[in-house]
Formats: sequence, C-alpha cells, structure tokens
Amino acid sequence: MTSTQSNRRHVLQAIGATGALAVAGCLGSDPQENSPDSNEPAEEEGLPAAKSVDVDQIARDPTDIPAPVDWTQPRTHDVTIRTEKVTAEIEPGVTFDYMTFEGQVPGPMLRVRRGDTVNLTFDVPEELNAAMHNMDFHAVYGPGGGADATTIAPDDDPTQIQFRAEYPGVFIYHCAIPNMDMHISSGMFGSILVEPEDGLPEVDNEFYLGQHEIYTTGEVGEDGHHGFDYEAMKREQPTYVVFNGQAYGFTEDAAGPMQANTGETARVYFANGGPNLLSSLHPIGNVWSDLYRDGDLLSDPANNVETTPVAPGTTTAGVMELPVPGPVKIVDHALSRVVHRGALGVVDVQGDPKPEIFDPDP
Repeated sequence: MTSTQSNRRHVLQAIGATGALAVAGCLGSDPQENSPDSNEPAEEEGLPAAKSVDVDQIARDPTDIPAPVDWTQPRTHDVTIRTEKVTAEIEPGVTFDYMTFEGQVPGPMLRVRRGDTVNLTFDVPEELNAAMHNMDFHAVYGPGGGADATTIAPDDDPTQIQFRAEYPGVFIYHCAIPNMDMHISSGMFGSILVEPEDGLPEVDNEFYLGQHEIYTTGEVGEDGHHGFDYEAMKREQPTYVVFNGQAYGFTEDAAGPMQANTGETARVYFANGGPNLLSSLHPIGNVWSDLYRDGDLLSDPANNVETTPVAPGTTTAGVMELPVPGPVKIVDHALSRVVHRGALGVVDVQGDPKPEIFDPDP
C-alpha cells in the first residue's frame, strides 16, 4: 500500500467513513477491503515524481465569501480576476497542474444586488499562464455570458467588460474556450450571487463549495505527478471527484472541517463545475431545511429536502439547521465518489448534546 493510499484510508476512518454503507450512516463492512484501491500496487510504470507545489492549499477557504448585501440602491463594483496556472496537491503525494481563477478552486465568489453594475477587468498574465482563457457568466445577458468579449491570450493586454445584474439567483461562471471541459476540470469555475432587492434571509454561517471531476494519467492515490487524461475525460471516467479542488480537503487530516455551533443555521452555496457529472448533494445527519433549487432565489424554497440533484454548470443554495453537535458530512450521494474519489467535506458542529432530539446512548 502506498503512503497516499494509507493516508486516504486514515482520512476515511478519522471521519467515520470506512465504507459506502458507513458513510451513509448504516452498518456494513469496508468495501475498500476488496477494492482495487487497497490492492498491492502494480509494477511501477513510471509516473513522474511529485512536483514542488506553488500553493500549500488549492482548496479555497469555504468561508471566503463577501458579506451579505446591505445596500438598497444600485451600486457599481470594480472587479479584477486574474487566471493562474498552479501546481498543487490533490491529496498528499499526488500533484497536478491546475488552471485557476485567482490561484485557488473554485474561483472567488462575487456577490452583488439585482440592478448593480459590474466593471470586470480580466487578465491572463503571460508569466502565469500557457493558454488562452475567458469567462462565461451564467448571470450575464450577452454573447457567451461575456466569454466572447473576454477571450484573451497570455500575451494580450487585460480586457474589460461591463454588465448589469438583471436577474437574481446563484449562478456559475467558468472558462469557455473551445476545450472548456479540460479547463473546467482543471479548476476554472466559480460562482456569482445576485441577491434580490430585498436581500436573503439572515443565517449564522455561510459556506462556499465547488465540485468538479479531475481526469488524470495516474490512479487514485498513486504517488507522483498526475498529468491530464483527455481520453478519460471523453469517456467521463474521472480519477477524482472533489470539493474545492482537493480530495477530502475539509476533514481533520487536511485543511480541517468547516465550523459551526449548535442552535445556528448554515447556508451552503454549492457550484457543480462538472464538466460532466451530475452531483447528488446531501448533508449526512441533516436535511436542506430551505433549498433554493438550481439557485432560484425568487421562488419559495423547498423544505426538508434530503438529497438534491445539481447539474453540471449549476449553483444551488441550501440551508441547514444545526440543533445537535457532531459532524455533518456534505457528500455527493453517488457514494463511490465519497469512498474512493474524494467528494466529502465535514461541518464540525460544536455544542451541548440535545438528547431530546438525538441520544446516541439511551
């Protein structure tokens, strides 16, 4: 067993996810015992050694979210977004060359109010990039969501567009050059939140997560530097399915879980960059008490939804109530992606037990 495979098993055990059935909160044996992941590695075929990394953490902090809208009249926002190719770890011992907006995955969340104007400066610095890029905002009326006007090469000057946020909701943005699937898979997507004129209901915590697939030339957990596998992408057979660019990034053995307290509420903005797979978003040990399906902020939210489909190219928002302590595990309920490919993050809820709601030892 490689050191990375051992670490993956340790991560799963540490969060109580020793198998697909255990992840779901049921009893069962560990399917990894008979899975290819736990077999002795095949003869060395020569994956390049892991590269030195440009960033310690590819995963954007899920609390890195602009403050809620507190203005009542339209504003103008000057925003600059820069693309950057960086080498980082998907998991310990496994490096990959990511393409990013502003150096992490997902790109920064933008937050405006309906009727606001955004002056966007888009830059592809030559020293940080080797490819042409652009930005397609699903919140923008206009050719390609702005992609046509923002398409530039690394040796071009920064370009500018202006758009007015005409319709409220939570929307994705992404790179949309001809091989957009490869660029999105490599990390080039993010979210823009357009709040309604009256704003959103107040919550105690907000978290920002982005799911995507990574298609690599190595196997899951294989130490070394993984190149991009175009053929696997065309077959839609990813090596990893991750949140914020990193396998099991928001667990104790990585960046650490997200934090909240009992009695609080938490709203999760969840973008599925894809480029190919639908996500089945589920909070283990909780429900989406208010679910804004497909990022629709104008309709009344659905209530107490256990699992919601999030199509590629879609951002949704769900609120959880947190009455009891313990970990809430955010997963794609296509559970093999949780157990084997990295699609899991933890919200660590701290506080006093509430045995009248949940008693683990009556």
